[in-house]
Amino acid sequence: MTAGQTDTARPAVARRPFAGRRLLRRATPYLFALPLLLFIAVFTYIPIASSLNLSLREWNFLRPDKPFVGLENYRTLLSQREVWNALRVTVIFAVISVPLRLGLALMIASYLVRETLPSRLLRGALFLPSVTSTVSIAVIFSWVFATDGGLMNAALTSLGGPKVPWMQDPMLALCVLIAVNTWKQLGYDVIIYIAGLQAVPPELYDAAAVDGGRRWHVFRRVTVPLVMPTTYFLLVIAVIEAFQVFTIVDVMTRGGPAGATDMLVNMLYRVGFTLFDIGQGSALAVLLFLLLIGLALVKSRILGRRVHYEA
Repeated sequence: MTAGQTDTARPAVARRPFAGRRLLRRATPYLFALPLLLFIAVFTYIPIASSLNLSLREWNFLRPDKPFVGLENYRTLLSQREVWNALRVTVIFAVISVPLRLGLALMIASYLVRETLPSRLLRGALFLPSVTSTVSIAVIFSWVFATDGGLMNAALTSLGGPKVPWMQDPMLALCVLIAVNTWKQLGYDVIIYIAGLQAVPPELYDAAAVDGGRRWHVFRRVTVPLVMPTTYFLLVIAVIEAFQVFTIVDVMTRGGPAGATDMLVNMLYRVGFTLFDIGQGSALAVLLFLLLIGLALVKSRILGRRVHYEA
């Protein structure tokens, strides 16, 4: 460079990050999600794969070998009358309990949506059974609905009525289980519905009031459509819970009388951990899993078009 020439600044070249740093940036989100993915894999996917493998084998806890029998466990289960009876009872339980608890929850939530002290106290009182031990609830209601010495029959006899065999009558026993399960799960549904109702813009209710809409019409035309995403979420949760109900039935009725309250999960427990037939128990678990997946797909097809996530 000569003395008369000026030194021109060279354009700055942006430094590219090293390959290891670029890889670390891309992998950072997956590293944060890795603990949850491992938890799901260990407690969900691996048990599902293990159950599927055991459902194709004949095994009990007393024999070390697990011979492969193919679909024999499924054929045996589908030929048993007890399995179809448990499926029928479970479907009846779900068909009655799910609309009942969701309908009651939405109506109660519409009255408790305002932020007042009585509303908050009632929310807490309704939510309390949801976090209470299911075994203790089942034991208490077993005493409430006992034929001799039960609280319900004591109240009926004090009014001059007869004693009712709540837990000995097949229809009444199932109705009692539905009522107890609804009472326990109602508070959770109410809280979720309140959250959904509080997200509804109040201008829509003001416009409906200006147009002269009655309370029932506003509830049917404004509230119900706008909380459809919440309803869809609760419907999925409620159906899964209804098909997996176990503790209340096991403590209160043990599937009786005469199999009138025998649910699929109770039969699964009885086959797998009382009769120690792990192969058939795993096959029944796989069938229940496939049934729930099918129900989820049907609900998605039927209600998916009615769910709108924007007001």
